[in-house]
Amino acid sequence: MLLSEFDFQLPPELIATRPLTPRGEAKLLVSTGGQLKDARVANICKFLRAGDRLVLNNTKVIPARLNGVRLRHSVQGLVTAKIEVTLIQPMSSGKWKALIKPLRKLQVGEVIVFREGLTATCTDKFDGQATLSFSVQGNELDSAIDVSGEMPLPPYIASKRAADEQDRLDYQTVWAKHRGAVAAPTASLHLDELALATLADHGVDITFITLHVGAGTFLPVKVEDIRTHKMHAEWGQVSAQSVAEIKATKLKGGRIIPVGTTALRLIETASRSGSLNPFEGETEIFIYPGFKFQVTDGLMTNFHLPQSTLLMLVAAFVGKNELDAIYRHAINNAYRFFSYGDASLLFPK
Repeated sequence: MLLSEFDFQLPPELIATRPLTPRGEAKLLVSTGGQLKDARVANICKFLRAGDRLVLNNTKVIPARLNGVRLRHSVQGLVTAKIEVTLIQPMSSGKWKALIKPLRKLQVGEVIVFREGLTATCTDKFDGQATLSFSVQGNELDSAIDVSGEMPLPPYIASKRAADEQDRLDYQTVWAKHRGAVAAPTASLHLDELALATLADHGVDITFITLHVGAGTFLPVKVEDIRTHKMHAEWGQVSAQSVAEIKATKLKGGRIIPVGTTALRLIETASRSGSLNPFEGETEIFIYPGFKFQVTDGLMTNFHLPQSTLLMLVAAFVGKNELDAIYRHAINNAYRFFSYGDASLLFPK
């Protein structure tokens, strides 16, 4: 399939820059075998059955965007200049891969100074990224990042406004546990403690898995033949307990419904042998039309960017014609799009 087949025109006013409050007030477009129904996230139990199981990603977004100044010795003495750093992936060495603005002016060996005395040295530059070695490590580094950093809002929001303290709550799930994501599993942002309690009362079970969402989720597809696109790698874990819970639900006839494309990608990664197994490591799975789903029966997800791999995943799940109908309906009915936007609940034919 061609990249151009996944393009659409979105009125700019439909791009959400803040979430609705409370979280359950967001719209929910339900597609059951191509039949569309408008609802609210707060009423999601109307479309779920006792014995269904939601799969939630319990990654925790770190405030990965850091503003600082770079220090460089020159013939004029010590030179400083503003610089923006977005952490994208920790390395086994303790260093971090990072996106830098402006990268071309940062030299290997230069020191970047952030708030509270935190510093980092550029040790390498490659493929439009830099490697940074921080002045502290472990829990001390985590604490310093929490103080110095801002939530790494997606480019389509960051271009309209700066991140603020409210985003530390809004851009984080209520069950976030394991640090490591630099982007939120955004479909999960719609569910709060009340929603979880309501789901439990309805007989819907919950399984937690972990996928540390990377900044690569926002990278554009640059090839016309989407089959040649290479996905970014993200670290994930599906525990033996999670596997047992999902298999038990399947045996009882319940449906497995990932909340978000990240949760779907991880459980399908763990099922590539044809059977769901425990998994820990990096996944580069790219799901596009023609993909054979092993575990997933339904999907809750937001409305995604044109020409994005996330849009291609949804097309693979429900079919390209149904995808087009869903997005036409969402645009015509003023659904809010992208990370802070409304949601869909999809059950394919």
